[in-house]
Amino acid sequence: MSLETVWFILIAVLWSGYFVLEGFDFGVGMLLPVLGRSESDRSAMLNTIGPIWDGNEVWLIVAGGATFAAFPLWYATMFSGFYLALLAILVCLILRVVSFEWRGKGDTPRWLGFWTWVNAVTSCLAAVIWGVALSNLLQGLPIDSSQEFTGNFLDLFSPFTVFAGLAFCLLFLFHGAGFLSLRTVGDLGQRSARMARRLAAPALLAGILFMVWCVATAVAENDRGVLGPLVPAVAGSLALCGAALAARARRPGLSFTLGAAGIVGVIATLFTGLYPRVMVSSTDLANSLTTGNAASSHYSLTVITIVAGCLLPVVLAYQSWSYWVFRHRVSEDGFEQAGNPIEAIRQRTEKRR
Repeated sequence: MSLETVWFILIAVLWSGYFVLEGFDFGVGMLLPVLGRSESDRSAMLNTIGPIWDGNEVWLIVAGGATFAAFPLWYATMFSGFYLALLAILVCLILRVVSFEWRGKGDTPRWLGFWTWVNAVTSCLAAVIWGVALSNLLQGLPIDSSQEFTGNFLDLFSPFTVFAGLAFCLLFLFHGAGFLSLRTVGDLGQRSARMARRLAAPALLAGILFMVWCVATAVAENDRGVLGPLVPAVAGSLALCGAALAARARRPGLSFTLGAAGIVGVIATLFTGLYPRVMVSSTDLANSLTTGNAASSHYSLTVITIVAGCLLPVVLAYQSWSYWVFRHRVSEDGFEQAGNPIEAIRQRTEKRR
């Protein structure tokens, strides 16, 4: 297996990890106004992700850095074509971070409500835009013979890409509800489990339809054989079916695990349908960027492979440890005055002492 293929797979794995971890972050944010009936509820919900959300976003940084190092032409063309979309995502992520911190800077209902809705709206918009952007890699964009983007912002939108944004949003909502049902107790935990059961069918339907559409698009737009992308699509569909059934059977741990596997299946279907290209040209398939013409030199790939082999296990070990430390369930009790999840952790720690 060539180093170009190894790095394509690694980038797909990094995107899968990002959407599995940040997916439930986005889901929790979108559910804040829905499941949070009181300020203590909303503070408890934020506290479930407060210690880990920033670590989850590291996967995005690593995925972007890996793309820049291994496939600089892909990185350049993608940022040119997705400039406004990626700028919108950046604004959403910044406002979302601000909402975590600034909720605790005031205690009036209007102030807390405003930042709650900022978190919910930016979480939803980020999920939708990510779906639109990534699906365009497979559907194709106007790229000329110099591998330069020649279209405009409106070229990003089509029935396939818009549906992709909707599917990502529904999958993350289901994933977030499943996460809350695992991490919270009492009435909030029960409401989260009920929400997961309600969202199971829409998320299942959207996820399966998106994977089927990905397979059809890969065959029609990327000249791919049907078998390659069909395998992860079937596996992902089975995982989502299992997640929905587990949610109905009130087995939140199994439902959350299978839901995560379903999201991996969605990303794997998209990237498998894309390979060996990394960005499809709708102008002429011959203008597409591939793992061959968009990759760095063999020497550069060798160096970054060695560096990644040394550092990636450390990052994985640290993040696994952080999840283990913050594994305990969260109760809404004791969060009445804590709008900031970080402040909530500090207050609860002091009380235990």
